[in-house]
Amino acid sequence: MNRMAALRQYQKVNSHAQTAVATPHRLVQMLMEAGLDRIAQAKGAIERKDIPAKGLLIGKAIEIIGGLREGLDMEKQAEALAHVDNLYVYMMKRLAESNIKSDPRILDEVSGLLTTLKEGWDAIGDQQPVL
Repeated sequence: MNRMAALRQYQKVNSHAQTAVATPHRLVQMLMEAGLDRIAQAKGAIERKDIPAKGLLIGKAIEIIGGLREGLDMEKQAEALAHVDNLYVYMMKRLAESNIKSDPRILDEVSGLLTTLKEGWDAIGDQQPVL
């Protein structure tokens, strides 16, 4: 097994171990971190003109944001979360647009929005219900 394969396997096992013991709050943080990582990687793929990787990474970022959106408890807090839901929809649309146009500025925009949400989420702490 080469070093990169070993590192990927370690990261996979480590990630699974972290999710198994994570609080719901931490799981949302981990999703947001993964989304930001995929967006950054997609930006790098655009810069390298690696079209297949760009599409794959943007697709993963869209899936992650979709997962965050699905986690919103709209039955209990629909009014309070409507803006967050709309923001997630907007981010997914912009990511798709960035994929079509290969525009890293759109990725920067979405990364900034997700970073702002993550900073707010980080400030909440584990005391609040999961968004």
